[in-house]
Amino acid sequence: MKQLMNMDAMNNAEEKTTLIGCGILKKEINWLAKKNHWQLHTSFLDSALHSDFEKLHKGLTLSIKKHSNEDFIVFYGTCHPLMDNIMHNANCTRTRGQNCVEILLGHHLFTDELSNGAYFLMEDWSLRWDIIMTKTFGNNMEVTRQIFQEDRKYLLGINTPCSGNFTKQAEYAAQSVGLPLKWITVGLDNLQLVLESAIKQKTNS
Repeated sequence: MKQLMNMDAMNNAEEKTTLIGCGILKKEINWLAKKNHWQLHTSFLDSALHSDFEKLHKGLTLSIKKHSNEDFIVFYGTCHPLMDNIMHNANCTRTRGQNCVEILLGHHLFTDELSNGAYFLMEDWSLRWDIIMTKTFGNNMEVTRQIFQEDRKYLLGINTPCSGNFTKQAEYAAQSVGLPLKWITVGLDNLQLVLESAIKQKTNS
C-alpha cells in the first residue's frame, strides 16, 4: 500500500513538474517521458554551456527564475563549480551525478572508461565539434591536440536507442585530435533511475 501511495504521489508530481537542464540528452529524456507516460514539462539549455561558466550560471539561474512558481527539478551534474550553491540558493532538487555521461552510463561504467583514458563523445557534441572545441580550448588546434593526447587515450562515441548516425562526425572529431575512436552502445535504464529518483525527491521535499 505504501509503495502504491508513493507511485501515486510520483504520478501527481509529474503532472506539474518541469525539468530544467542540459540539452545533451534531450532526445533520451523526451523518449523516456513518452515511454513511461510522464507528464513532464521540459526546458533545455544549450549543451555547450559547460564550456563557459559565466554563461552557464546566467542561463541556469534565469531559467530557474522563469520557472520559480512551478515545481521543477534540475537535470545537471556538477558542471559549474558553484552548482551546489546555485541549487541551495534556489532551493532546487538536482539529479544525482557528476555529469551527464555518468548519469547516462552509471557510475561504474563511467569510472572504468574514464580511468582507461576515454574522452566521452556524445552525439550533440560531435555534431558541433569545431564550435565546442573553439569555445573550450581556443582557435589553436595544435594546442588542443596536445591537450587531448596528453590527457586522454581515445574518444568513446556513445550510442543510445535515440542516437542518429553520427559516425562521420565522430571520426572527424577523433582525427582532429589525433586519437583513436571507439564505440559503446548503452540503454537508458540508469538515466531513468536518476530521473525517477529526482522526481520522487522533489515529491517528498
